[in-house]
Amino acid sequence: MSETVHLKIGADSDASDADNLQYIQGFVEELGEREAWPESLTFKVNLVLEELGINILTHGGKGKERRPEIEIVLTSEDHALTIEVLDDGHPFDPLQDSPNPDLAATIEDRPVGGLGIHLVRSLMDDLHYQRDAGRNRLTLVARRD
Repeated sequence: MSETVHLKIGADSDASDADNLQYIQGFVEELGEREAWPESLTFKVNLVLEELGINILTHGGKGKERRPEIEIVLTSEDHALTIEVLDDGHPFDPLQDSPNPDLAATIEDRPVGGLGIHLVRSLMDDLHYQRDAGRNRLTLVARRD
C-alpha cells in the first residue's frame, strides 16, 4: 500500500494547542489503521509529532502576532513512512540548533532543552532539515519493520 495525506493546523485556528495535538494524534491513528502499521510505529509517530508540534507551537511564533501554521505530510509506503513537518515559524534547524542534552547529569542538574530532539533522533531512522520558501521543513523517515 502507498498513501500520502496532508494535515494543516492553521495559524488562525481557534482550537487550543492541546486540541490541535489531539487532532494530529487521531489523524495518525486513522492512517496507521488504514495502512496496517505496527502499533509500535503508530506510537513512535505520535510521540515524535507531539514533541515537534509542542516545540513549534511554543517557540515558533514567539514575538509574532500569530502562532505558526503547521503542515504535516505523511507518506506511507510498504518499506517506510516519510513524515514532513513544515511550519512558517522562526527559522530553526533542530538538528543543528538544539543543544545536546547531558544524559549523564541528574535531572536536577540537567539544563532545559535538547532532550525532545534527542528523543526524535532516537525514534526515527533518518532526519533532514531545510529552510524552504520561508518555512522550516523537517523530513523524518521511519522504516516499517
